[in-house]
Amino acid sequence: MRSILIITVIAVMTVINGCSSTRRTPARQAEPAPAAAQEAVAPEEHYPEVAPFGNAALAGKPGEEEAATAHVWDFRDATTWLLGDINLSRFLDPPHVSWYLDGYKDYQPDPDIMEQLKQADASGYTITIVLGTWCPDSRREVPRFMKIIDLWGFPEEKIRFIGVDINKVAPLAGFEEFGIERVPTFIFYKNNSEKGRIIEVPVTSLEQDTRNILTEN
Repeated sequence: MRSILIITVIAVMTVINGCSSTRRTPARQAEPAPAAAQEAVAPEEHYPEVAPFGNAALAGKPGEEEAATAHVWDFRDATTWLLGDINLSRFLDPPHVSWYLDGYKDYQPDPDIMEQLKQADASGYTITIVLGTWCPDSRREVPRFMKIIDLWGFPEEKIRFIGVDINKVAPLAGFEEFGIERVPTFIFYKNNSEKGRIIEVPVTSLEQDTRNILTEN
């Protein structure tokens, strides 16, 4: 009787040990790696500190709320260029809205020159602006000029915008007649006859050069 009891106890212990061993093995295989270990091997993200071609306003490491949408624009990329006749509203579309609104907001024309400009006779005038959205000078001067236009009260419908590529060429018939060598170029016409130009950068300031063109005899 004692022998039967001993054999029974040994058999029960063998079964118990066998189930535990079987259950522990898959449990170890299915156990996930610790979160800290996963973070340790994650590649570090890198963000440019300076935009590659002057667009510093969009460069740098974005905040958490901007990380999904931040972008650094390369304005030498032909896909960003505005070519031919341009509607003013196009400057309010990405990627141009940033440089246009920032330049417009930051520029403060000389108030004395602006008063003189308002007194000048602008009847019969139209203005053609030839620019390259790839060109830092254009991205700087055009918003400033439009700030002057608004303060002056010159009608925007009398302004023509023409976009060119890096060869200073626009896809317009007869464009070569403008004789564009540098951009931006602001061409002032009175009764369809050219009165003067501001080429690339003003001699004094945009508002003063504009006033001088309108008041020259």
